Amino acid sequence: MEVPCVRVPREEGEATRRELADADLIDDEYEISVAEGSLYVPITDPDAVSDGLEVVARPVEERETQTTPADILGAEPSYERLGRAALLDEDDDERAREIADAVLESDLPLETVLNKASKVKGETRIRDWDILAGDDTEVVHREYGCEFALDLASVYFSPRLATERHRVTKQVSDGERALDMFAGVGPFVIPFAKRGAECVGVDVNEDAISYLRENARRNGVADRVTAICDDIRAVADEYANWADRLVMNLPHSADEFLESAVTLAGDDCVIHYYDIQHEDDPFGPGERAIRDAAEPEYEVTVETRRTVRSYAPHELNVCLDVRLER
Repeated sequence: MEVPCVRVPREEGEATRRELADADLIDDEYEISVAEGSLYVPITDPDAVSDGLEVVARPVEERETQTTPADILGAEPSYERLGRAALLDEDDDERAREIADAVLESDLPLETVLNKASKVKGETRIRDWDILAGDDTEVVHREYGCEFALDLASVYFSPRLATERHRVTKQVSDGERALDMFAGVGPFVIPFAKRGAECVGVDVNEDAISYLRENARRNGVADRVTAICDDIRAVADEYANWADRLVMNLPHSADEFLESAVTLAGDDCVIHYYDIQHEDDPFGPGERAIRDAAEPEYEVTVETRRTVRSYAPHELNVCLDVRLER
């Protein structure tokens, strides 16, 4: 079957392979091939490849030699990959240990296995983890050409939202002023800055802000990122009428911060407002809350109503892209 591949001259192949591996972009399910003096490296995400590399569609062989956890267990286990870590959500300790052993015995490039030991809790939305393999809960995650260091025991991070973050990032223009009101380790801020935006990230979690600063340095955008450890409501007046774009990814309680969002918004500002609502009316409560906060000072236009994912039975995690024009 045809899959996206990076094509490079054979003499540049090893350097390119290392670059793609460092960005976690190589598709391990297919073989790297050589033809007519070129190396073809199968990749997972063409959009995340740097502009200097050529991406082509090409028939490649599936890799038959790779042993997966499913091969060892006889059934496909459920886990998420984050960097070189496998994240489990198993109530049965024995089952969790079986999966951890299978992950380590497999050919997957995973070194750490963590099992969720609590629900997300507290203002900083962190959880406890059982370490089944590896030394600690710190990982380095690569996403759409960006690199994020983080400690899962001290910050909140969801790899499931990568596609949504990339959707929003593609809307950002060079020279914009963007502010993430609940920035975490920077999964919105860092790619925004890489597109040329001047960015501010605010979070109450001191550890998250430390990682945000580190990640800005890792990705070469420290000069375009300001990281602030505080409640956004306490600093909104400092950035009044400043933002061209606001991210409000605190879906259980973003409505409590809409007064601050209106303070931050410039004359023409797009808000990415995340919410969790019942499937019968997933967008209505958020839209009404935004209009109540912003009108009549702003003209409010809902540009996108998007279901991000299912959150719980009959509940949806949604996003409203809303333009405010003074």
